[in-house]
Amino acid sequence: MKEGIHPEYHEITVKMTDGSTFKTRSTWGKPGQEMSLDIDPKSHPAWVGGPQRINEAGGQVARFKKRYAGLGIKS
Repeated sequence: MKEGIHPEYHEITVKMTDGSTFKTRSTWGKPGQEMSLDIDPKSHPAWVGGPQRINEAGGQVARFKKRYAGLGIKS
């Protein structure tokens, strides 16, 4: 490996949404820092098959429903 061109690789702690933690090596943050996840494989609907939530950012879903309300699309 060429010296001086790679980022520092160190150990961090990752905190899952259920509160469990594990240690891994990463270039993120500083050595010993904790990364808290908002979405992880234990809670994301794509992995667990749970109900999906629509994140409405700036009323986009509401505008879509209003614009296409006459087409008979049920949400």
